Amino acid sequence: MSDHKRTLVTCALPYANGPVHIGHLAGVYVPADIYVRYLRLRGEEVLYVCGSDEHGVPITIKARAEGVTPQDIVDRYHKIIDESFKGLGINFDIYGRTSSDVHEKNASEFFRKLYDEGKFITKESEQYYDEEAKTFLADRYIVGTCPRCGNEGAYGDQCEKCGATLSPEELINPHSKLSGGELVKKKTTHWYLPLDQYENWLREWILEGHKEWRPNVYGQVKSWLDGGLQPRAVTRDLEWGVPVPVEGAEGKVLYVWFDAPIGYISNTRELLPDTWEQWWKSKDTRLVHFIGKDNIVFHCIVFPAMLKAYGDGYILPENVPANEFLNLEGDKISTSRGWAVWAHEYLRDFPGKEDVMRYVLTANAPETKDNDFSWKDFQTRNNSELVAIFGNFVNRAMVLTHKYFEGKVPACGELQDVDKQALAEIPALKASLQKNIEGYHFREALKDAMGIARVGNKYISDTEPWKVAKTDMERCATILNVSLQICADLGIAFEPFTPFSAKKLRDMIGSPLDWDVLGNQEILPQGHRIGEAQLLFGKVEDAEIEAQLARLEAIKAAREAAAKAEAAKVVAPQKEECTFEEFEKMDIRTATVLEAERVPKTDKLLKLTIDTGIDKRVIVSGIAEYYAPEDMVGKQICILANLAPRKIRGIESKGMILMARQGDGKMRFVTPQETLANGATIG
Repeated sequence: MSDHKRTLVTCALPYANGPVHIGHLAGVYVPADIYVRYLRLRGEEVLYVCGSDEHGVPITIKARAEGVTPQDIVDRYHKIIDESFKGLGINFDIYGRTSSDVHEKNASEFFRKLYDEGKFITKESEQYYDEEAKTFLADRYIVGTCPRCGNEGAYGDQCEKCGATLSPEELINPHSKLSGGELVKKKTTHWYLPLDQYENWLREWILEGHKEWRPNVYGQVKSWLDGGLQPRAVTRDLEWGVPVPVEGAEGKVLYVWFDAPIGYISNTRELLPDTWEQWWKSKDTRLVHFIGKDNIVFHCIVFPAMLKAYGDGYILPENVPANEFLNLEGDKISTSRGWAVWAHEYLRDFPGKEDVMRYVLTANAPETKDNDFSWKDFQTRNNSELVAIFGNFVNRAMVLTHKYFEGKVPACGELQDVDKQALAEIPALKASLQKNIEGYHFREALKDAMGIARVGNKYISDTEPWKVAKTDMERCATILNVSLQICADLGIAFEPFTPFSAKKLRDMIGSPLDWDVLGNQEILPQGHRIGEAQLLFGKVEDAEIEAQLARLEAIKAAREAAAKAEAAKVVAPQKEECTFEEFEKMDIRTATVLEAERVPKTDKLLKLTIDTGIDKRVIVSGIAEYYAPEDMVGKQICILANLAPRKIRGIESKGMILMARQGDGKMRFVTPQETLANGATIG
């Protein structure tokens, strides 16, 4: 363990414009909770701080769309997020809010001190302005066509279709998300934190002083520093946020990236108004930030530069264990597309299985690279590991103790090699578990904890106490004593990972929660009475998984339908002008299809024999992907009769069918509203 007296653990503030999903949980909150529970098991003094990030553009966009205030939005989602965390056993010492009075006062004071000491620079720049809405637009309020992939709904900061990071200037045909109108550029002045002035200090502090950080964190920071840091705006032209506390700054608020990390300090001050400084300004405190990879630059470069600029003894993070992203069923989790498993919905759909999600997300933790969550894997891990190994072992040990020894821990007789071997594995697994958690390798640490369950399950299967009881009750007693000691080990080892089940196990067998006794062969004394056996884990049934997969399929289908509908609205630009005389040259007539067949060795071509009223002729048309031959016979269509003939796949095609093509590529016939005689001219 560290030489520090205490550890301050912060988690990235979740954005209060929607619920938290499994990507958030796997990336930040479950690993942080494992770490905090472990430290407390070791007797460490820990403060665990988080809260809702309640300012910024997406919240105002959502409020406008729903016709409510931004405060209404953040109040709604703060409650949902807070309850989701508690439901999953993620119990912060404080879960605060950046819309609180304490935070506004604290963030204002922070800005004002840097302002008064000349730590900011000012810059005048031209920014997009919506004249109809009478407001400067943040990047998220600007939409247009992505220059990379052609997505027409790209934002001014990112294209969510291809993932490209953008600036508003890069968008093709940018317009306002608020009014839909065109944009003009207007001059505005903002304050900037000159990050370039801290570049050398950051290089020395991180690149030289923290080579032990995770490669993904260290590498991203190095890339930013090697690219050269630029001054970064700390204010924005918005109405929602912490007002900039200086004269002449009306209509400006603190930029959310500057505002949000100060929230860690504000929440600590709210919880501990008299002693908060010992957590933020004492060398006896170590600071650890748990974040996702999209927050690395803010927590490793920007926030440290802010604290350095502020001075006054603020400590810097000892480590920033950031995870990569978790995908869902092979697709990127997206709040805007609804492609997610929401924490509050999971708690509703799987009551009593809080630990299962914690277990699966840890087992699949995206610690060094993006990883994938699938419902089938969720089911398999629950049924094959938690139920069949961990739960099965505990249940057999307890049931047999009640059957043969009236629910009392039997005496441990002389240990045989098989007993000694099983018991010897526990301290080794404990040491590995300890090392892995302290090194932020939570996935490997979970394997160590499950390794103890595997040892127990194999031991009781190999020794078969139910058979031994028929001939040697003393030997049976020893086997069950060893088994119960391993059960007690599991009640401790799994506390960080599956706290509900670990507590249930300890309550059942009456064992202590004490890290120091983990691996001790005599946790439960002879004669100690255990409680009745209850199943620790229940199976996840196929129907439950099918329901979740069906929900995702419905989301995907709705998304695809919406995309097609949107594409269908796209209208092709008008072609070059033609004269009336040029139009009159086209002989457009009605005709009826007499015969239709597919052109061999093609997927798109149909050979149609038609009656034009003038003659019977053949037209080859690329409509086979939309219409089957049997659908065409008897259909009245319109054709361009005097189009010069040409050979297609060896068939002479005389004319062209008139079709209407939508933006989504679908083609439909242009037909008269009522049936006409073949050969009727159109014009």
